[in-house]
Amino acid sequence: MDHPPRRDTRRGDAADPATGGTSPHETSLVRAAQDGDRGALEELLTGCLPLLHRIVARALGGHADTDDVVQEVMLRVIHGLPQLREPDRFRSWAVAIAYRQIQQYWRRRRPTRATPLPEHTADEPVDPQGDFADRSIAELILAEQRRDIVRATRWLEPDDRRLLALWWEETAGTLSRGELAAALRLPRSHAAVRVQRVKEQLQTARLVVAGLAAVPRCPGLAAAARGWDGRPSALWRKRLSRHIRDCPACGARREGLVPPERLLPGIAVLPVPAGLLAQIAHLLGPAEAGSAQTAAGAGLELASDVVRGTRPRVVAGVAAASVVVLGAFLLPWGQPAAPDGPPGPAPEAAPAPTATTGVPSPSPSAAGAGELYVAPGGSDEKGDGSRSRPYATLGKAARLVRPGQTIVLRGGVYRPTEPVVLDTDGTAGRPITLTAHRGERPVLDVSGVGEGEWAVVQRADHWTVRNLEVRGSRSHAWVCRGCAYDVFDGLTVHHNAGAGLLLRDAGTVGNTVVDSDFHDNRDANGGGVGLAVVFGSGGGNTVRHCRTWGNGGDGVDLGGFTDPVLLDGNWSYRNGNGFTFGGGRTRAAVAHVARFNAAWSNSGYGFNDEGNTGALTLERNTAHRNGLAGFRIADSAGAVTRNAAWGDGRGATMGPSVRSAGNTWDAAGPRVSPADLRSVDPHDAEGPRAPDGSLPRTSFLRPDDPAVTVDAPMTP
Repeated sequence: MDHPPRRDTRRGDAADPATGGTSPHETSLVRAAQDGDRGALEELLTGCLPLLHRIVARALGGHADTDDVVQEVMLRVIHGLPQLREPDRFRSWAVAIAYRQIQQYWRRRRPTRATPLPEHTADEPVDPQGDFADRSIAELILAEQRRDIVRATRWLEPDDRRLLALWWEETAGTLSRGELAAALRLPRSHAAVRVQRVKEQLQTARLVVAGLAAVPRCPGLAAAARGWDGRPSALWRKRLSRHIRDCPACGARREGLVPPERLLPGIAVLPVPAGLLAQIAHLLGPAEAGSAQTAAGAGLELASDVVRGTRPRVVAGVAAASVVVLGAFLLPWGQPAAPDGPPGPAPEAAPAPTATTGVPSPSPSAAGAGELYVAPGGSDEKGDGSRSRPYATLGKAARLVRPGQTIVLRGGVYRPTEPVVLDTDGTAGRPITLTAHRGERPVLDVSGVGEGEWAVVQRADHWTVRNLEVRGSRSHAWVCRGCAYDVFDGLTVHHNAGAGLLLRDAGTVGNTVVDSDFHDNRDANGGGVGLAVVFGSGGGNTVRHCRTWGNGGDGVDLGGFTDPVLLDGNWSYRNGNGFTFGGGRTRAAVAHVARFNAAWSNSGYGFNDEGNTGALTLERNTAHRNGLAGFRIADSAGAVTRNAAWGDGRGATMGPSVRSAGNTWDAAGPRVSPADLRSVDPHDAEGPRAPDGSLPRTSFLRPDDPAVTVDAPMTP
């Protein structure tokens, strides 16, 4: 029998189609399908397909993989339906499955190593990737602002596009705010904050689109876009929006923008492909009854492993549907006849949003003018960021922090389950600081963040990040994308599967990494990097007095970064390679500078130009007992002066264009051997840092004669 619609007590409205909830009829279909009614199952699947298809299509930007992802979603809906404990939450549950499949799709597509920046020579770059938005625009003849808002979605991050896809459905009335929050696994109040942030990002992107399309283009905007490759991205949205924010002419376009709530419903019609809909309609039709029953018998054992304890007729119906989906639904699109492996556990219904009635919305002002406190025992819902009522997560504080403020992490272990995003810029006069509380040790254990996800993603400028420990990422631990004038001081980043700290992309300018340790970052294949400044550009970046050890690949990697980086007084040991200056796949010719660094006991090279033909400068560096060679500077046209190499596999290999002078391997160089050193025991150098965070004092690799000014000074 039909059950009355559930009532959302936080909003006081009934859940029905008008508000985006599961209707009484849909609820009755769920119950009937769970009781083995194949007709009800067919109607249920056909009814929810358009909603799920729209969400996936928008989140994937109309990519050709959209139908494949929708198929995966439908399979999971079928497999999980018997265990759905609340039939009146069917729509919310199905949307949550779609959202998770979208996340998994992007994780699978995300490369484990950054790809080189493309080179473009067009004077007026254009978007090289036509997608569903362009086709929809042509077919629907949208108004100018609808056209621009669709283009603007391309400037958002994948995470924001996923959320926008859900909000789009909420705006159209097919989802409620509660269902949107459930799909995100967030309380309603948190979901509201995230939606508001995405709306702001979308509005900014609309101004960028309008500014770039203007004829003539604003000269200041044209200058800001110099070097842009023509592909919309969140990085360039941020760069260009800085000009727009300060330019009266570009900013004036904001006045004419129609609110997106009034535009989105007009673009909401994204028809399901006829073939996809036909396969769903055909799924359990009369013509398939015999084969479906046969398939049910064949799939009964498999389905019972997935859904233990359910009634036999439920298992049979689900098994039949699953097998027919695999045979009749996937094959027309060229998919394999069977999945790669047995299906996983049936998805559970998404948890209901946490009630927050009566809890005031926290604001930065509640914490005082200068500091936002975070503590493992705090609360994102009930806290206000003050010392006495701290927040529980860094992500919460990062969303609320403003220029000039400090986020203070109290001691203890924080275990985020989704990436932490830092995207609020400070300014030169009012930087943002993220720091440990004095005398305490906060640890970000990011092992709960999904596989392939970057644990901390920073897109913000003018930050100082100080005295934090980050561990356990299943990918890169901390990625700074196009960051400018940031300082990383006193970090300990270890036991991650990718890079410990990675600075990348165009606009990486004026950053400093100092007094930090990066160790034991390695993946199952022996890769992993301690510290990387790669695949980007920007001057003024410095790495000073850092240590990298036990990393699977390079201790310090500068591969593919096209502007000089200064390496000053760093130690790199027991890695694959110590310091790599390479052009990598881009074969960039870059004049990096390395002085006073030491590399020892690396299995490969101590210092390796890796094909970089630029004018490297290597002065007073030391290599000791590295497996292949202390110095391999074979392709550079640079200067290598007053360096030392002792006990390495091949000592030093210098190319024909290198100017080598005053080194221990040069004919006219100083005659200093390991017997002339105070110590060849690295114990002190590899021990704890000094109380002030500086490198430990050591006599390791220091000549007895203080007049000898070759090799790294070691202790600063």
